[in-house]
Amino acid sequence: MEKAKTRSKNKGDRLGAIIVAAGASRRMAGTNKLFAPLGRKPLLAWPVDTCQGCGLIQQVALVLNDKDLTLGQQLKEERGWSKVSLCLGGARRQDSVQQGLRHIKDCDWVMIHDGARPFLTPDLIEEGLKVAKKFGAAVAAVPVKDTIKLADSDHVIKETLQRDRLWAAQTPQIFGFDTITRAYKHLPTEITDDATAVERLGYKVQLYMGDYKNIKVTTPEDLALARIIAREWTQRN
Repeated sequence: MEKAKTRSKNKGDRLGAIIVAAGASRRMAGTNKLFAPLGRKPLLAWPVDTCQGCGLIQQVALVLNDKDLTLGQQLKEERGWSKVSLCLGGARRQDSVQQGLRHIKDCDWVMIHDGARPFLTPDLIEEGLKVAKKFGAAVAAVPVKDTIKLADSDHVIKETLQRDRLWAAQTPQIFGFDTITRAYKHLPTEITDDATAVERLGYKVQLYMGDYKNIKVTTPEDLALARIIAREWTQRN
């Protein structure tokens, strides 16, 4: 592995965003979570609206599967997403991110966010960019609250992990454009988040405090919780 690097060569402020939303909602019991009602708008509109309204972001690549492209285009027109370009995702998450990277032009930094995390905030974007500019790569995360057990294939506990050093990674994750592009070009195996690709290049990735409400909607139970958060969010704003 290359010696750990801490800084990106990127010096400018231009930020592009990739919203990864090309999944198949397999664990949603037949519901397309991206277009499920959440408050007064579809779930997908929450993070995209935030990116559209964020002055730090110059452009947004919204990555969808082939079945959702038409709905995505309709939503773009209805909500006036002038920063957004739609693109077709791939079979795996990392393939979708690579497709999104091809649509990001003339940006110094790239923010990657899960389309199924509706509660993205301008503060998470601003803090993430600040940390990324200082360290080269930044990942929103929250300290783990539960005790975590490491088990073998038979579900027998092998180790109890030290909780005070465990963090649950979220998105947004922000990287120098050249760094994340290079990381995906040299990716030999499947990964579950973008920071892993950058770590494998030998770069240090800095965590910053995320938000426990920044949940990822994966199951019907998650959607029910998201509707409670959305109701509180709407009442507060």
